[in-house]
Parts: sequence; structure tokens; C-alpha cells
Amino acid sequence: MIERFYLKEFLTFKEAELEFKPGLIVFTGPSGSGKSILMRSILASVGQDGVDASVCESSVSWQMDEEEYGIDNEPTNIFRHVKKEKISYFINNQRTSKSSMESISSAHLRHLSLKDYSDFDPVSLIGLLDERIALSNAEHKSRLEEHKTKFLEYKKLTDELKIIEEQEKKLSELKEFAAYEMGKIDVIKPVLGEDESLNLIKKQLSKKEKIEESIHAAQGLFGYEPQVSNALSMLEIESSFFDDAMNELRSVFESSLEQLEELEEVSVEGVLDRIEQLSELKRRYGGIAEALEYREQKAKELESYETIEHSKGDLTQNIAKLMSELQNLAEELSRMRSKEIEISLEKLNGYLTMLYLRPASLSIEKVDHHAYGLDRVVLGLEGTKLEKLSSGEFNRLRLALLALRVESMQEQGGVLMLDEIDANLSGEESMSVAKVLRHLARCYQIFVISHQPQLTSMGEQHFLIYKDDESRVRELNDAQRIEEIARIISGEGISDEAIGFAKELFERVRMENKE
Repeated sequence: MIERFYLKEFLTFKEAELEFKPGLIVFTGPSGSGKSILMRSILASVGQDGVDASVCESSVSWQMDEEEYGIDNEPTNIFRHVKKEKISYFINNQRTSKSSMESISSAHLRHLSLKDYSDFDPVSLIGLLDERIALSNAEHKSRLEEHKTKFLEYKKLTDELKIIEEQEKKLSELKEFAAYEMGKIDVIKPVLGEDESLNLIKKQLSKKEKIEESIHAAQGLFGYEPQVSNALSMLEIESSFFDDAMNELRSVFESSLEQLEELEEVSVEGVLDRIEQLSELKRRYGGIAEALEYREQKAKELESYETIEHSKGDLTQNIAKLMSELQNLAEELSRMRSKEIEISLEKLNGYLTMLYLRPASLSIEKVDHHAYGLDRVVLGLEGTKLEKLSSGEFNRLRLALLALRVESMQEQGGVLMLDEIDANLSGEESMSVAKVLRHLARCYQIFVISHQPQLTSMGEQHFLIYKDDESRVRELNDAQRIEEIARIISGEGISDEAIGFAKELFERVRMENKE
């Protein structure tokens, strides 16, 4: 609910501060006093209208999704619209956008002056029936939740099946392509590090003759080995270091000559061809490691293609099983709704009769399976399409639906704001609207502007908007309310008869409410 509202400097208002209670809250006052200005300002304070006020502020008991909006909840959340050079929006002193503020408030406050068809949406109407059924049948709610869960799983599996079926159409091509890509690599059979080894062999082959000539020439050094050893002996120097060095050199030369001898059997053309093959792989895939990785990827793809038919078979079985379960659940939901719809229609038409409207029709049509079953609920008003209804008829029909919904509501429904819903109605029609609003006020906090004594007398709070040099607003006590009702009846020149009628009306309403 809205607990408090503050307004500063907007058109004819300099300042106003109001404390609100739950239930039906009525605003009255002479024409031009500022009733609609005040209503617009309350809407603007929570982002649902745009006004040029310095400050519009509402303290509300609504709770927000802290994660979605990034704003912490307080015991009372404060929505504020402030204008300095430009308009800024705040929730709990944290700056936010008008769209975020409107998104939050829209979940808790509805302005019924607009032609909003959401209450007549088939999903909303099914929800209304299900809420009423659940009051006396706890299994219906659990059955509905089970159906929704299974339907979501059914949709998930059918989407997976569609993907498989699309893949199936291309399966032959995909398998052929994967095998072809693997074959291009398999024919070469690359080995990691092979290219480095081949390039070394290539380098050795190109210098083989020169290396051999160089080694043979250097081997002449060993012919001087005895002379060097003799000289060291005469110098009385230990010759072991020289012997070790010569042995090491001899071993290097012998090993190198053996390797060169092995190269005699290596085909130069074969090495060059192999290097070219590996170079082509490197150009195509970026490297031998990358080529082997790509080959592994294609092998996995080919394996997955082979399992598609098996996966499709499992999916088809699961989908068929789910559909059978969904069908049974949906048929039971339909059976319960068919029993309830006549009861709901009778109740709805009771409210419509109170509101001086023609009877409604409420029917169930069979449609394709959806989250709520196989049913589509359609509402009509005898002789007139919804879009052809006048604003007054439309809003009274919407009130009747809301009144029907209140009968099954387990918690507070939020805030409703109505602009002159009883305008141009007779006294009896106005009283009928007032009684329905009082019924709705069991679950909603309702703000309404009224020019009729009947609705005004029903209010649980009554605020008078009046104007001297500026617009002002104050809450009325019982005696003041009777006087204001009398003014509505007879105009500014309040007669004794008007006072008497107002008092009688006010007291009668109070007695009825006590009963």
C-alpha cells in the first residue's frame, strides 16, 4: 500500500502531505479544485505519470527485487520524483531511472482509467478459474504446477528433437565431409616434431661431402699425437689431458662419419617430398599439432553423428511418454474448469447486475497444448465486443472481474487508482459501483475520485480537495464527511434536506459495513 504522500509546488498546489490507510480512499471537491492534479501527482511519484512538480514522494510497503534493480529494501520504501534543472528519480535516496521506477510500481499499482485488456487475456481468465478451484481443491494447484513443469520439459525435448531432425537432413553430407577432412590428414600421418628432424637431415645432406672432406683432413692431426706426447714427457708434464682430448675428438669424428654413412641410404627426394607434405599441413592448419587437433575434432563429430539416430529414438520415446502424462493432466484440469466456469459466470453476472451491466458470457475453447493445458477461456458481454464498450462499461466490467478474483485471493493485491468511475451514473448505479469497490477494498488499497454521494459515503478514508488562493487537501472526520456529502447532493448552498439525506446515507452505510 501507499502509506504517505508528499507534494510540493505543482500547478495550484504549493504543498500537501497525506497519510493513507488500507481500504477505499475517496477524493472529493468542487470542479477545478485539483483532484485530478493530486491523482496524477501520486502516479508521478512512482513513475507512472510525468508532472512538473518540485517534489512528489510516496512511502510504500512494496518490496522490490533487490538483485534486479540494485536497490536495497527498507521497512518502508520511499519513491521520490524531484525537479530542479531537470527531473530526477530516487528510491530510498538512490538515483534510478523513470522506467525502473515504473517497472517496480507497475507490479503493485494499477491505474484503471486506461483501457488495459490484460484482465481479459485468456491466460488471466484461466488463472482466475484456477485460483477459485484451488480454494476448495488443493490437488488442483499441485496438478497445475506439475503440468507446467512437464510442459516446459516437453518443450525442451521437442526443441532438441527439431535440432536433431535438422541435422539428420544434412547427416550424410556432414559424415562425408568429416571423413574427407580426416582422410586428408591420415594420408600424411604426421608426427609431432617430425618436421624439425627432417629439416636437420636436409641440412646434413646438403653439407655431407664437405663435412666428410673436412673430417678426413682433420684426421691428419692424429699423426702428430706421438710427438706431442713425447714433448710433454720431456717437459715432465702429465699428458693425460692431451690423451683425453684426442680420444674425445676421435670419438666425435667416428660418430659423425657413421651418421654420414647412414645418410647414404636416405633418399634426398623422399625427404624433400615429406617436408613439402608437412609444410602443406602447416599452411592449412597452422602447425602439425593443430592439424592433429583438428583431426581429433572431426573424429568426435563423426562419432556424434553416428549416435544421432540413437539419441532421436530416446527423445521420441521420452516425448511420447511426457505427452501422455500431459494429456491426462490437461484433461483433469479441463474437467475441473468446466465444473467451475458455470459457478464463476453466475457470480460474475451477479456483480454485473449490481453494476447495471448486461450479462456476460464465459466459455472454454479447446486449443493446442500450452503451459496451462488445452483450454482457452473467452469472455464476452452480451451483444457487444469488448473493444466496442464505452469507457464506463469497460471499467465496470473490469471491476466485476476484479471483484470475482478477490473471492479467491489469499493476500493483498496492491493499489488500484480510478478516475471518476461513477461519472454520469445514476444514484443506484453509483451505489452499485461503491459496493463493488468496498468489496475489492478487502484486498486492495483503492484511490478514487468521486462526484457522487453514494460512492463518497462508502469511503474508509475521505479527503477533501478545495481551493482558495491555492489548492489544499485535508482528511475529513465523520461530521465533515456528512457536510461534504450534502454539498455534493445540493451544491454550495447546502439545504437541510441535503444534510438529512447525507446523514441518513452515511449512517446506513456504516451500519451495513458493521453487519
